Amino acid sequence: MESKKLTVSLIQTPLHWENPKKNLSMFEKLFKNIPDETDLVVLPEMFTTGFSMNTQHAFTPDSEIVKWLETQSAKLGGKMIVGSGMYCENTICTNMFFTCDTSEEAKKQNQYGFKAIYAKRHLFRMANEDKFYVAGQKKGLIQKNGFNICPLICYDLRFPVWSANQYDSEKNAIQYDVYIYVANWPTARVRAWDTLLPARAIENWAYSIGVNRTGTDGDGIAYNGHSAVYDFKGERLAFSEKEQEIITVTLDKKELNQYRQNFPAYLDSDAFLLK
Repeated sequence: MESKKLTVSLIQTPLHWENPKKNLSMFEKLFKNIPDETDLVVLPEMFTTGFSMNTQHAFTPDSEIVKWLETQSAKLGGKMIVGSGMYCENTICTNMFFTCDTSEEAKKQNQYGFKAIYAKRHLFRMANEDKFYVAGQKKGLIQKNGFNICPLICYDLRFPVWSANQYDSEKNAIQYDVYIYVANWPTARVRAWDTLLPARAIENWAYSIGVNRTGTDGDGIAYNGHSAVYDFKGERLAFSEKEQEIITVTLDKKELNQYRQNFPAYLDSDAFLLK
């Protein structure tokens, strides 16, 4: 049987502060440089605005941003696009991790188009995020090319219990194969980012991906990227310090399964329920 693989392209870039129109135009140009073999394109946290509390720039299920995402996915030959944005539905605003997939596979699975997947659980109180957005209560799941992907957002990275991989002994199945963290993680605390991304990979026997922005936001906070991909042993597969760069990596399910078979630490993991 052919090994299942997932090719992921990470877009690291500055963001135009609270200016969705400029950001959409910028990403539309960057999409032209996405390699043909890419299956999944990852954008930073709050890709249309930067890390803003100004919810007047939020998008809704029927907004032009949703239509734009579906158009861009189709132009990319049906590639899945993921990221997060300020999102309001029925007067409730969240920092929402979304997917947009226009592939034939998505049609067959009834997952075609834009989907709101996961509302950020850990809101960054030091920037008053908890005063403007509602925290999510459930973990998310994205399925692509036979990989189970856990979507998470920025500050979530600091809370390992929330992201902990679960092993189902009855099904002999591990919950997630890949963790994706999208972020606006400041330069001042980038050492934590560089440390925790591989830690999440090691402790969860899974690939770990982090996509961060660069530049300076409207509050004067600087970001230096350090977008990266780590394998299940915590080995770095890709890394960027450039102001703007697309980095592409192919993940191999066979290699992941082989590692888990040779080093089945998950059999000794702690079973627990989150409230």
